[in-house]
Amino acid sequence: MAAGHGPEGAWQGVCVVARSDPLAEALGQVDIFSELSPKELRTVLATAREMKVDEAAAVTSQGEKGGRFYLILEGEVDVLIDGRSQNHLAVGEYFGEMSLLDGEPRSATIVALTPLRLLSLASFNFRPLLREYPSIAEKLLATLSRRVRQAERSVTC
Repeated sequence: MAAGHGPEGAWQGVCVVARSDPLAEALGQVDIFSELSPKELRTVLATAREMKVDEAAAVTSQGEKGGRFYLILEGEVDVLIDGRSQNHLAVGEYFGEMSLLDGEPRSATIVALTPLRLLSLASFNFRPLLREYPSIAEKLLATLSRRVRQAERSVTC
């Protein structure tokens, strides 16, 4: 009998660690998803899709109806408001999180500065998930509530 094997050939006393999912890890770094368990993150990921966007292509346009969240997996974008560059976002950063929940018009145009690989969540998939998994909805609400409180403190201070 080989070391580590029992009589039936099964491993004994060996801890098998599941490989981590890099997409789940990336999504878990986003503040609104940071409180979700690994299982909840996998549930959210099941509704997501990866997208590739060419350099110089607009991902979103200011004023258009929203409904998608994007996490940058590879590349860099320019954030334009009224046609003027306001910010750059890169790997690990995201946009469209409020649109995912409220569907309001986009507040900025996002243009790819490099070829992009994005993780995208659509509200038409995400909203039913919140009804089916109330624990996910509760954690998102708590995170958003903290954001509102922080914003209120920064305005009144």
